[in-house]
Amino acid sequence: MAPARHRSSAAPLAALYAALIAYASLSPFTGWSVPAGLSLAGWVQLPWPRYWTPFDVVSNLLGYMPLGALLFGAVVRSGGRVGVALAGAAAGGAVLSFMLEALQNLLPQRVPSSLDWVLNAGGTFLGVLFAWSVHALGGLDRWQVLRDRWFIGHSAGGIALLLLWPLGLLFPTPVPFGLGQVLIRLQEAMGAALAATPWEAWAEGWLTAQASFTPLSRASEWLVVVLGALAPCLVAFAIVPPGWRRLVLVVGAVLLGTLSMTLSTALNFGPQHALTWITPPTVPGLAAALVTGMLAWRLPRRGAAAAGLIALTALVLLVAQAPSDPYYAESLLAWEQGRFIRFHGAAQWVGWLWPYVALGYLFGRVVARDGPPRERRGIARNGAEPGVSP
Repeated sequence: MAPARHRSSAAPLAALYAALIAYASLSPFTGWSVPAGLSLAGWVQLPWPRYWTPFDVVSNLLGYMPLGALLFGAVVRSGGRVGVALAGAAAGGAVLSFMLEALQNLLPQRVPSSLDWVLNAGGTFLGVLFAWSVHALGGLDRWQVLRDRWFIGHSAGGIALLLLWPLGLLFPTPVPFGLGQVLIRLQEAMGAALAATPWEAWAEGWLTAQASFTPLSRASEWLVVVLGALAPCLVAFAIVPPGWRRLVLVVGAVLLGTLSMTLSTALNFGPQHALTWITPPTVPGLAAALVTGMLAWRLPRRGAAAAGLIALTALVLLVAQAPSDPYYAESLLAWEQGRFIRFHGAAQWVGWLWPYVALGYLFGRVVARDGPPRERRGIARNGAEPGVSP
């Protein structure tokens, strides 16, 4: 009997994670050149490093474990056989790592390493083994039953967004829960691209205008916290039928967001400063988001998606007006030039793009046609499929 096929969030998550690994491995993408005398054998034979640190070993090993698990889950959940999933996922991670290590020959700031490749391939294999163990113990089947009870059909994109939201909060934000501040970086990139051109003064005018922004008022900061914490709740409401499960998700989102912000601050400024992100508007903002989410638990799914569009639009507009204070710039520097560089790509891009991807997803939910009533795909208590005699 062929394995059942399901729409899974593992596939888009695996593709996104692979892209983020590529970004972290090839950053800062400057100085591309072919070294003199580099032969074909030099591309294939990666050198063994002279120096390495325990942090490098652990990060290279653990960094690829999620990729292996996601690749295995994507193949199995799409109907592939276990043997194919084991071999394909392990080989996929190893090939990706080898290609990226080889491309580092073209970047003077990066050093290709056979040790990194071995650790990356080993981490992928460990992730595959972990996912296979979960599958062998029935974990994927239990997840499918749980997903059928909590979410509507065709909700893989929304589930992926909910899983990525706390990761985006790990990258320093100008305001607590203020994801989506990509305008400053776009202006800086535009200024660099227009340097020594007739439009250079125009680009400098943008940067000058942004630098003159005044700090957000307490009311604006409070609103950013409310909208930032409420946004994942409204995404969840778009894929979860009205009921008590929505209340659980609201409480879970506030708690998970609080933990992510605390961890981010601890990574940037030290454990002793882990709670310094809690400003006077933060606690009232979280309380208001919690109450608003609970009051909205009866919203229809299309109405929740429309409310999410409004909330996210207001959020990105407010965050775009937040200036870069010295402490925020210092925290960014710690991520970009310190030892957090290996996690910088993942958290940074998720933090920048999450609101905009969520806007596109919710818009699709608003304009989507209503399909026929969804039957549960889970196994009934008597062991038979719903609507089928045992």
